[in-house]
Amino acid sequence: MMISTRGRYTLRILLDIAEYQKEGYVPLKDSAERQEISKKYLEQIINLPDVSKMLDSSRGLHGGYRLSRPPEEYTVGDILRAAEGSIRPVSCLEEDHIPCGRSADCPFLPIWKGLDDVICNYLDSITLQDILDRKSECPGGNDYVI
Repeated sequence: MMISTRGRYTLRILLDIAEYQKEGYVPLKDSAERQEISKKYLEQIINLPDVSKMLDSSRGLHGGYRLSRPPEEYTVGDILRAAEGSIRPVSCLEEDHIPCGRSADCPFLPIWKGLDDVICNYLDSITLQDILDRKSECPGGNDYVI
């Protein structure tokens, strides 16, 4: 499993918004500059249906974006699922997959299920607030390991 640029950038932009929303709505231009990501690409990310549900927006002079819920209610797993669509390690674990002829006797299926459980449990145990707290504790701030 590999997290795409879209997934990583979605995490970065939502963390940036969580960090700066205390000052009001966060302009996308400001987040783009801080994160060194193209504003055009961030616009595509925030317009993904499941990502846009995580944000409130405001137009105008002091417009921008803010999280629609507190940072402690957003897990890394939820954000990656919103951006990626799925974080399953193999397609046979997807809800809408077409079963292969070997699935009933597949010796690897329990392994893939175990891996999926480990990945999901880990990513769902980390919130944006956890990352913000970790950043404030560490002078470098960017050493949170995922």
